[in-house]
Amino acid sequence: MVACSKTEAPVEPLRSVKLLTVAGGDLNLSANYSAEVRARVESRLGFQVAGKLVERSAELGQRVATGQLLARIDAQDYQLAVQAALAQVSAAQSQRDLAAAEFKRFEALKAQNFISGADLERRETTLKAADAALSQAKAQAQAQSNQAGYARLMASHSGVITAVDAEVGQVVSAGQPVLRLAHDGPRDAVFAVSEQMALNLKIGQTMQATLTSTGQSFQGKVRELAASADPVTRTFAVKLALGASEGLPLGATINVHADRLPGSQPAVIKLPTSALRQEGQATVVWVLDEASMTVNTQVVQVGPVDGNELVITAGLKPGQKVVIAGVHVLWPGQKVTVYGAAVSGVAPAVAPVAPAPAAPAASTAQR
Repeated sequence: MVACSKTEAPVEPLRSVKLLTVAGGDLNLSANYSAEVRARVESRLGFQVAGKLVERSAELGQRVATGQLLARIDAQDYQLAVQAALAQVSAAQSQRDLAAAEFKRFEALKAQNFISGADLERRETTLKAADAALSQAKAQAQAQSNQAGYARLMASHSGVITAVDAEVGQVVSAGQPVLRLAHDGPRDAVFAVSEQMALNLKIGQTMQATLTSTGQSFQGKVRELAASADPVTRTFAVKLALGASEGLPLGATINVHADRLPGSQPAVIKLPTSALRQEGQATVVWVLDEASMTVNTQVVQVGPVDGNELVITAGLKPGQKVVIAGVHVLWPGQKVTVYGAAVSGVAPAVAPVAPAPAAPAASTAQR
C-alpha cells in the first residue's frame, strides 16, 4: 500500500534589502531651451517730424552702412518754413544794421555835445534789441533747417534691416517706427522660461549654447531677465550674452543648456527610480519598521525629475528608511535583513537582492 507523507509548510524567505535613509536636499534643475539669435542692440528708426512717406530705399534683410539714406518724407512744407525763417533773418539783419548806423551817428553827435547822454543811451538800447532780434531769427532759421533735414531718415549704425513698419504713401507721425535695424556686433540668445525657472536664474549666470545648424558651441552669461511675465504666455524672457558671436546669423536657432540650477525649494526629498513601484493608480515605496524588521508600503506623491532621481512631494518624512532595490519581490509585513549599512541622503549603487531559499519539496514514501 502506497501513501503520501505529511507535507511540510514552506519556510518564509528572508530578503536582504538595500536601504536609503530619507533626508532633505536641494532641488537642482537642469533644462534645455530653444533660443533665437538676436542682435545685442536693435533700434526702431523713425522720423523726428511728421509727413508723408515718399521714398523708402531700405528693404527687409538689407545690410546698410552708417549714414546711408533709408527713407524720406515730403519736405516741401519744411523747406518753405526754412525760406520764411531766412527772410526773417534778412529783415532782422537790416534792422540791426540800421540801429548800428544810428548809434554810430549819435555817438559822433554826443562827442560834439550836440545831444545829451540820454539820447545816446536810447540808441544803444535800440542797437542791443536789434542784435537780440537777429540772434533769435538766426536760431529759428537753424531750427527750421534742422526740421527740413529730419525729413531724411539715415542709418545711425551699420547693420541689417529686420522689419519694415511703413510703406510709401503712408503718413507717419513724429517718432513712429518705420524700420527696425539690428546693429552689427555681439549677439544674444533669447528664450522664455517658466516662473519657477525664472526664480532660479541670476544675472551673470553662465550657460552653454550650441548652434543647431553647425553644432558650434558658445559660452554665454545671463545679461537680462524680464521683470514681469508675458501677459499671454506667462513666461519670462531671458537674454543670454554669447561670447565671440559677431558672425552668427540673425534668427538662427540655438540650444541653451541650463545645468543644475539651485532650486527655490531648500529641502526636498529625492529617491532613485528603483525605489518606486506602481500599485493601481498609486505610487508606493517600501518603508522599513526597524522594531520588527518588516517592510510595508507607503503611498507617496511624485514631483519633478532631478537627474536620475524623482522628487517626493508628499508621503515621506526625513529619517525614514526606504528600500531602494528589490521592491518587486517584497510583500507587506515581510521580514528583511539589511544589505550592508543604510546610507543617508544619496542612493548607493543598487545591490542584488539575495535569493530566497527554496521551499522543501513534498516527499513520497512507499510502504
